[in-house]
Amino acid sequence: MLVLLIAGCGQPAPATSTAHPGAAAGDAAFASLAAAMLDDFYARNPVLATDLGIHKYDDKIRDYSAEGVAAELQAARGFKAQLETIDPSTLSFDRQLDREQLLHAMDSLILQDDVIRGWEKDPDQYSSGLTNTAYTMIKREFAPAETRLKLLTTRLEAMPGVLAVARTNLKNPPRVYTEIAIEQLDGNREFFKSAVVQAFAGVKDATLQAAFKKANDAVIAALGEYKTWLQTDLLKRSNGTFAYGAETYRKRLLADEMIDTPLDQLLAIAEADLKKNQAAFAETAAKIDAARPPRQVLDALQANHPPASALLSTTQAELDSLATFLTNHHIVTIPPGAPARVKETPPFMRATTSASMDTPGPFETVATEAYYNMTLPDPKWPAAEQNDFMRQWYYAAITNVSVHEVWPGHYLQFLYAKSFPSDVRKVFGAASNSEGWAHYAEQMVLDEGWHQDDLRYRLAQIQDALLRDVRFIVGIKLHTQGLTIPEAEQLFIQEGYQPRPVARSETKRGTSDATYGYYTMGKLMILKLREDYRAKQGASYSLQGFHDTFIRLGPLPLPLIRRAMLGESGTLF
Repeated sequence: MLVLLIAGCGQPAPATSTAHPGAAAGDAAFASLAAAMLDDFYARNPVLATDLGIHKYDDKIRDYSAEGVAAELQAARGFKAQLETIDPSTLSFDRQLDREQLLHAMDSLILQDDVIRGWEKDPDQYSSGLTNTAYTMIKREFAPAETRLKLLTTRLEAMPGVLAVARTNLKNPPRVYTEIAIEQLDGNREFFKSAVVQAFAGVKDATLQAAFKKANDAVIAALGEYKTWLQTDLLKRSNGTFAYGAETYRKRLLADEMIDTPLDQLLAIAEADLKKNQAAFAETAAKIDAARPPRQVLDALQANHPPASALLSTTQAELDSLATFLTNHHIVTIPPGAPARVKETPPFMRATTSASMDTPGPFETVATEAYYNMTLPDPKWPAAEQNDFMRQWYYAAITNVSVHEVWPGHYLQFLYAKSFPSDVRKVFGAASNSEGWAHYAEQMVLDEGWHQDDLRYRLAQIQDALLRDVRFIVGIKLHTQGLTIPEAEQLFIQEGYQPRPVARSETKRGTSDATYGYYTMGKLMILKLREDYRAKQGASYSLQGFHDTFIRLGPLPLPLIRRAMLGESGTLF
């Protein structure tokens, strides 16, 4: 039913393929190679496989050793060489796209392992990686609790060894990376002490519980020892640089997003969009209250929020209205599926996220529920502190975040994911596509009339756009122009209108998530694609047809999306 519905959505414009009349002759060979590549990827990334809904490796843990990295690197290079022997002209058009996507996925993996080398530089990759390993086993009931506890126990038994490997691998990391790892470690330990234990408290098998407790206690102890080692040893030796340099930055953009626009042009695009949004912010704020400076207008809006006790129900109602609006206004086709359930963020995630979309993997067949997590203030806090916390959940912000995470953002992408044209597109994707789409949606729904008579919603949308603009700028300047961490924080405060705690956390993120300008990059590329598609379709163009065609192609890099929808890659921006 879902496949049929999606297949009936707006059809892509005829694409110009390089395939000759006998094309598709090579599809079988490509399919065999792609399947082997995915199987190898699952085996080397068992936690990600669990997340995707592949449950063949649920008792395995990633090989973090230098030898494991070397083996992964060798495999990626070998697979890339095999892909390059397949003549794209012998493939059907869809498989040509998949081949290109896989080539770039291998380039990205090779770059990460051999050049960026996070396994040598990022101590948090190990400790928080272990936390995520356990989290995948408790967040979704893909198997009975007893089964998952047994699988998790096997994973737990291997975890102290990972932290031992980290001490061998880590060489002169950037100081900020070691500091982040130290900051995170208390939360990591608390997660194993409380959340993991609580998740399986109902399991009655005493022998299994004893084995679990022994393994879990060993992990907690190992994490404590790891923190001490970071503080007393590695921190003193953390004198490396996080900056990629221009050449590696260009390679990363090309591998991950297929973007080859020169960095100076990208920076000019980012700065122009920042100025455009700053002007729109000032203009919108003046229309709301001309007697106050723009930032004071925003401050006043943030005081208008629901009580903490009503946040979840308020958000659920907004989601239901959004879905109806999208359907009634023919903006995008919503496939059938269970609605996302709004719930409170799990305790162990509250320190690091205010909102998140937790969807099952595209291969999951059992635990198919989806949750929209929202973080509430601790009820033990004084009333004034709780109220201050809730300022982030003013009504307009609730809408903007819900558009991004649910309708028509990430949850809609999930509903289409099971019917993406290939398993390749269910596993590999470009952030400028997925995050670009969700960020594009924030502006698009308001442009189409959602809350059209209330400028407070537009101001909230522009505020988030400013944050993403500064990410775009900071990412490039931190990694290629010598921008310092304090200077980056000031950019978020002065140009992005962000409070200092947000500026600090966003800057830390940028030291490792170097290309996190993909939100704005993707949004701008989608807006350009929409106009080019409108021109190509002429009288037959519809916004719903554009959106349906775009999203059902899957999270391909946007140059490949352009090729599929327009027949050429053309100008991206």
